[in-house]
Amino acid sequence: MTGAISLWCTEAMFLTAMLVSETGIVGMNTLFKAATSKGLNSYAFLGYSYLLASLLLLPSPFLSNRSRSLPPLSFSILCKIGLLGLLGSMYVITGYIGIKYSNPTLASAISNITPALTFILAVIFRMEKVSFKERSSVAKVMGTILSLVGALVVVLYHGPRVFLASSPPYKNHRRISPPLSSSNSDWIIGGCLLTIKDIFVSASFILQAHIMTEYPAAFTVSFFYTLCVSILTSLTGLAVENSSIWIIRFDITLISIVTMGIFTPVYYVIHSWTVRYKGPLYLAIFKPLSILIAVVMSAIFLGDSIYLGCLIGGVLITLGFYAVMWGKANEENTRLLSLSEKEKTPLLLNQNDDQI
Repeated sequence: MTGAISLWCTEAMFLTAMLVSETGIVGMNTLFKAATSKGLNSYAFLGYSYLLASLLLLPSPFLSNRSRSLPPLSFSILCKIGLLGLLGSMYVITGYIGIKYSNPTLASAISNITPALTFILAVIFRMEKVSFKERSSVAKVMGTILSLVGALVVVLYHGPRVFLASSPPYKNHRRISPPLSSSNSDWIIGGCLLTIKDIFVSASFILQAHIMTEYPAAFTVSFFYTLCVSILTSLTGLAVENSSIWIIRFDITLISIVTMGIFTPVYYVIHSWTVRYKGPLYLAIFKPLSILIAVVMSAIFLGDSIYLGCLIGGVLITLGFYAVMWGKANEENTRLLSLSEKEKTPLLLNQNDDQI
């Protein structure tokens, strides 16, 4: 009885952590979008917020060094974390610029193509094999196609307004809502950037899981990761923008930077912790929930109208997402079953030999 309660509490803890994580990241996207209407620059936002996050995580390496269960923090591990930071800086830059051109709802919808993109990359690099004789492979292929079609629908087709939101407190008056045409250049640019972001996310998930197997210290990995992202995004901002972007006013722009700086360590520690104990599949299952959260937050705080194309594309992406995840889960079950059968076979043979 005590074991069952403990197991239930553990599952509830993981569930709550993932709900907080998804709600938080959508909330940050919404807050960033509102802050851009007040002149906040993407590079300044990322540079300052990730610097604050790394300062909050600063004690982590010193505390981790005292643990005897951890391997030494070698140069090889630091290089891999540096590569993870490079991927991270690339996907946060493309992601937040994409949100600036579009909105958080589009970002949440397109983020669900991550499993499909991961599958495509795995096939290209021969990490995955496709066999149309197996249901799992067919499900992954069909889910990938469905996700990509859904992403194209979301980006290229708006359709009629399904819901017209009221004027929010931080409405960006410099830009109007997307017209009922597929030729809106900002919307398409935003969708393309968000798709590129998710390619980097797919690669970073694989690398993050590999790093956590070698050095399972979520806080320390998150510290070096956030520090790398802060340095790389700041250097990029200094190279492509003028110095005026680094002047922050005491309004929603400062609020968004501080909130992001505090939330980022929590977000990445939750992800590292979940990947370590539950695997990347559990992490990905909660992604479609972000669409619903983003729709509600964007309508309330940004006044974004909901279009038919976004709803149709969101449904297609979600169906494709779960098809890919079902295929992966089915393959894993088949693999585990075959391993258990191989372990049992020699025992049966030995029993028959003894009887003879």
